[in-house]
Amino acid sequence: MKLFQYIFWLFSLNLCAAQVIFNNEAEELGIEVVCGNTLFGNGVSFFDYDNDGWDDITVATADGDPIRFFKNINGNFVEQTLNIPDNNWRNKQINWVDIDNDGDNDLFVTSDTEVNRLFENTGNMIFQDITASSGMLNEVLVTYGASWGDYNNDGYLDVFLSNRDTTIPNVLYKNNGNNTFTLANTEAGLLSTGTLSFCAAFIDYNKDGYQDIYVANDKVANANTMYKNNGDSTFTEVGFETGTDITIDAMSVTVEDYNSDGWPDIYVTNDVVGNVLLQNNGNGTFSDVAQSTNTTMNSVAWGAVFLDVENDGDLDLYVSAEHDGTVSGYLSSALFNNTGNFFSIVNSAIPDDFAISYSNAIGDTDNDGLPEILVNNINNNNIFLWKNNSTAVNKWLKVKLEGTLSNRNGVGSLIEISVNGNKQFRYTCIGEGYLGQNSATEFFGIGNTTEIDYVKVTWLSGTEDIIYNVVPNQNLKIVEGSSLSLTEFDDDLFKIFPNPVSDYLIINSELLPSEIQIFNPLGEVILKLKPNINHESIDVSELTKGLYILKLVSEDSTQILRFIKK
Repeated sequence: MKLFQYIFWLFSLNLCAAQVIFNNEAEELGIEVVCGNTLFGNGVSFFDYDNDGWDDITVATADGDPIRFFKNINGNFVEQTLNIPDNNWRNKQINWVDIDNDGDNDLFVTSDTEVNRLFENTGNMIFQDITASSGMLNEVLVTYGASWGDYNNDGYLDVFLSNRDTTIPNVLYKNNGNNTFTLANTEAGLLSTGTLSFCAAFIDYNKDGYQDIYVANDKVANANTMYKNNGDSTFTEVGFETGTDITIDAMSVTVEDYNSDGWPDIYVTNDVVGNVLLQNNGNGTFSDVAQSTNTTMNSVAWGAVFLDVENDGDLDLYVSAEHDGTVSGYLSSALFNNTGNFFSIVNSAIPDDFAISYSNAIGDTDNDGLPEILVNNINNNNIFLWKNNSTAVNKWLKVKLEGTLSNRNGVGSLIEISVNGNKQFRYTCIGEGYLGQNSATEFFGIGNTTEIDYVKVTWLSGTEDIIYNVVPNQNLKIVEGSSLSLTEFDDDLFKIFPNPVSDYLIINSELLPSEIQIFNPLGEVILKLKPNINHESIDVSELTKGLYILKLVSEDSTQILRFIKK
């Protein structure tokens, strides 16, 4: 016991030395929301809903209260009234998501007492309720979580609904690409019974390029569910085979690679028996390492989120709980500091974090690279906005994705960075964690380094973009196909644009290629040209959407390039 206390004291001292401190500045920054006593709480979103580069805040509310929208203006928040009709029903999950890839974030809201509702953003934050025409079920499904992913890799985001009911099963809606959805449960092979589900997440646990689905089910009678994507728009339940069929009062599914080995792990919250950290073994199986990593918590835990609080290069963990600190032995929340393969609770960094809380999310209020934590409480004077006021000098990188061949939000992408040869990974989600939506920007702490070796994005389409020698302390936006990683020559005799391309691919070179060939990803020649002196563009308008390989041959060289037809 004395050895453990010493280790705990030492880790706490290290965190204090890094001068990590959070302060609740909700009221000072313009946020005032008093939520009612909703069963199992309401959700929060810390997402830049109007795409102006600043993370906004959306707060789900109790019956009779409107959804609250707070626009971030240079680090301070101003409440907005959006044209959401009948905005007074009890809601659970708030998702901002681009369902039609038009560049505007649409709004999806779940409820356990009303019909789930879908609002199309028709431009300039003007909304139209398209629930009735969307093809979604017009009945109460007792829905808590909504998680978005592209399970059939068609470039449009589908949605999995977690319904906390014993008779109503969970629902998978396939996005048809025209603002309509099709109920896909039967064709996808999902379970047809209710399993009291709170939350789910899309996760490519075996890194085969297809998104799987992991579901958190309440009560020990309902084992958690792992749906393996078979690559043909169907799933097989593999909870037992993967070791993920845990039987607990599971609330949250929080996905991230906590140990930076390139394989996504899963954190699942629970009651006083203790939370579960499922470490991905990289061979199709998981092992619970919560005990050995000291992340059980042993309170009544709900929302959880991974974040690098001091930007030192490893992922820490914040967990909300259904206690306000008045009951001895039960934490109201926990901030776990990652010191390798062991976490220490350092709640001194978040003073006065005492409220009954369920959902949380991370974002960046002032674009300083330090992540903030947003928490929705019940029966409290206000929500918590834990401003990260750490004075550590560690540097950072924020990455925002824009899909072209893949979905516009870039969901399902794996971002890899290397700092002095040490790698970090982030897997992009929408609707991860219990009733939470994190920032669309992924955060990386990089310590005191002055240069990042590279940033690589592997998109759901299979496209890889890579950028070398990246300067830290910046917001980096990566558009799919803008920095393709496959090239066989460094002399760049030929350059092509635009990429991605709609109709004509322009060749920019002082040399005239003597032969042009286009291959599909299987290596099959689908177009072959012998251009004349005036032929400096290629008509690709008839090609289907996808990734292609371009071979340009001149008198004494050959160059291989990739391009995306959108």
